[in-house]
Amino acid sequence: MGVQVNNPRIGSEDPPMSATKNQREQAPLARYADLKDRRLAITLSREDLEEEKDRDPLDRITCRTHRRWLHQCVSSPLHVIVVTGHRWCRSCSLALSVAVDELAGDVTFSCPGCGRAAPTRATRQLIRACRASLAAAHDDGLVYPGLSTPEQRAVS
Repeated sequence: MGVQVNNPRIGSEDPPMSATKNQREQAPLARYADLKDRRLAITLSREDLEEEKDRDPLDRITCRTHRRWLHQCVSSPLHVIVVTGHRWCRSCSLALSVAVDELAGDVTFSCPGCGRAAPTRATRQLIRACRASLAAAHDDGLVYPGLSTPEQRAVS
């Protein structure tokens, strides 16, 4: 015998309207309209949409909670995930400390107990994401002779 659900709302609502692709893409961007850093707002929006399409949230280079680049808030206690080992020393049962060097574009993790950070998949994933976050935050989109691809010269 099947289970019968007595819910007066079922069947009484209009069918959901399907949003156009443009509307779905504009909604997340509107969520970050108050951010001064437009590149950050756009990246947050793009990653939100990608996460809805099954992107691993731990691969993000932005933080939806803090509305910042990951490297700017990775030291927050909210970024410690004991179960997966993200910012966590399993040997000492302590949260890893974070050092972000924005000039060198690097990030390091260390345990305040043993001084090490085990080379776990979680730690490597965080390092990659933070390095990508650093690069994206400082990418001004300009071409620098000798440092990036050669500029196209106009033919006269």
